[in-house]
Amino acid sequence: MPITPATATHSSSEGTAEAILLELVDEKGVTTGTAEKLAAHQPPGQLHRAFSVFLFDEQGRLLLQQRALGKYHSPGVWSNTCCGHPYPGEAPFAAASRRTFEELGVSPSLLAEAGTVRYNHPDPASGLVEQEFNHLFVGLVQAPLGPDPEEVAQTAFVTAAELAERHAADPFSAWFMTVLDAARPAIRELTGPSAGW
Repeated sequence: MPITPATATHSSSEGTAEAILLELVDEKGVTTGTAEKLAAHQPPGQLHRAFSVFLFDEQGRLLLQQRALGKYHSPGVWSNTCCGHPYPGEAPFAAASRRTFEELGVSPSLLAEAGTVRYNHPDPASGLVEQEFNHLFVGLVQAPLGPDPEEVAQTAFVTAAELAERHAADPFSAWFMTVLDAARPAIRELTGPSAGW
């Protein structure tokens, strides 16, 4: 697993673990400060910058991931290809590329911006809240996956019809449909009308 600020163990001069910081934003996405990651997700939540990635194979199937059971937030649920938070000052595009590689062991092809969406989604299972200004990205995956088991329990490529069936049967992240619907125009442009997105 690559060692990054998100996966490394940091110690301050006092010997305590260093907190992972998120970038707080206003309703227009303008940076207003920072907050520790877990604190930003405690109710009622603090509005912070995030990203969501949707990668497709050459047949127009969406790559889903099931979040690892050990994750503190939304463990074991299915979600989009990759999602996360840029570090303060990190461009969302760079963060999306970085985390996709860290979680899935693959670099996206033709990654493109697909707009933004702002939402407030409480997660009843964990009691945490997603107050996010989310940057959306779509692209292709053209290399074998190498998921990090600490991040990803399993993956699946699904058609639009298969996603509808799976979404009715399996638990998905609270934010999944919001980010998918917001990204649909860019997804259709990428995959073409025959893919059914």
